Amino acid sequence: MKWNTMQHFWLILACFVVAYLPRILPLLFFRTRKIPVWFNEWMKYVPVSLFTSLVVKDIFISSDYTFMPLTARVPELIAAALVIGVAYWTRSMIISVLVGLGAVFLLSILI
Repeated sequence: MKWNTMQHFWLILACFVVAYLPRILPLLFFRTRKIPVWFNEWMKYVPVSLFTSLVVKDIFISSDYTFMPLTARVPELIAAALVIGVAYWTRSMIISVLVGLGAVFLLSILI
């Protein structure tokens, strides 16, 4: 099937709606409501848990979703230990991510 320009337009518009709705609906819903304290406390842990899941996946699971031995990921393990220390002392996700990226880059060149 060959797509014409109008079909591309509708596809782009549909992708926009699918990407935009999950962002705007909670905003519209919570704009006039008071968010409970327990929910705000719980949401403080979401960035940390997402960051941790991404790091753990990259260290322990390969691209074909099989378990990798730890010796195969020495630069990433050293960088992860460094990031844990930096995150503990600075409490800043931005600094932690930048240190982690820089450490992985430098260690992959050196090791």
